[in-house]
Amino acid sequence: MLKFWKKKPAEPATTESPAEDERVDRIADPASAEVGSAIAETLAETAAPEPQAPEIEPEAEETAVVEAAREAEQHEAQPARRSWRERLSGSGFAKSLSSLFVRHPKLDDDLLDELETSLITADVGVEASTNLVEDLRKRMHKREFADAGELLKALRNELVSLLKPVEKPLDVSTASPFVILTVGINGVGKTTTIGKLARRYTDEGRGVMLAAGDTFRAAAVEQLKTWGERNKVPVVSQGQDADSASVIFDALQAARSRGTQVLIADTAGRLHTQGGLMDELGKIARVMKKLDAEAPHEVLMVIDGTTGQNAISQLRQFRDTAGVTGLVVTKLDGTAKGGVMFALAREFGLPIRYVGLGETATDLRVFDAEAFVDGLLPASLGG
Repeated sequence: MLKFWKKKPAEPATTESPAEDERVDRIADPASAEVGSAIAETLAETAAPEPQAPEIEPEAEETAVVEAAREAEQHEAQPARRSWRERLSGSGFAKSLSSLFVRHPKLDDDLLDELETSLITADVGVEASTNLVEDLRKRMHKREFADAGELLKALRNELVSLLKPVEKPLDVSTASPFVILTVGINGVGKTTTIGKLARRYTDEGRGVMLAAGDTFRAAAVEQLKTWGERNKVPVVSQGQDADSASVIFDALQAARSRGTQVLIADTAGRLHTQGGLMDELGKIARVMKKLDAEAPHEVLMVIDGTTGQNAISQLRQFRDTAGVTGLVVTKLDGTAKGGVMFALAREFGLPIRYVGLGETATDLRVFDAEAFVDGLLPASLGG
């Protein structure tokens, strides 16, 4: 009896303990000579797909994280996804034109004189404003408009016709990787725009990579890394004061080897001299062409919508040096006058790819001429 009770507790100790110890030993040292054949087979099975693990498992985890974050953001930002009119109604241009037709419901020359003043002060430009108003005045004298309401409709059509030629969405499917080089002075929202573009393209299911080419400012590199983490996209960087062209060259090499579909490169907005900035942009373009003769496929200039007529001189300089092929106009919500859009369209005719209508990632919208004008002007005198 005593022997039976002594052996009974000892039996689980000899069967369970070694198994537990054995498992710990395997985790610490998988190559241990004491591993049994059954365990070796298990390890062999799990080790077989090991080379694919960095590609498959993180991707599944990444997708889940991105979808969860996207759902959370959409949940929180749902009220912020407002219409163009709601976003633009606070602009100086919209307020000026709306109040103008309220103060002057009567169709006469006084209404047209004030309309011309409103257009000029909203940064549409003197020549463009004068030509537009004089055309409306001739039509009014020919009695084409029965009342101010019809003049308003004609004004809307004229403004839309100014913007329609530059309503050209960016197609990033024409090359792989499609290289977007972003340019613009500091403070216009360039790095933030890159982050929002990365979000847009990842939402479309495209592989995206970012290049921290603004090495002149350490804050710009860190900001881009933050956007990369937020959007779960890789960021190629070398730190402050590194050669910008070298960073972007490395990024293009990495994007080509990984099969990335879109590469978005940041650039400095200011160096010690303006001439230095322009030389750097030229160098970046030359270096990229060593890998891809067509790169960059888009030189996207980011312009602050509150800049006004200064945007004209900025674009002229960047266009001549960097070969700007498309525009993003930011900060149009709030106090931006918005008239600079018409001045840019008339002066340069470059495609306006996107506009920034708010702070969230989804507030970077594809430019829509009719929606933009609708946001600035009431649909009717009663609206």
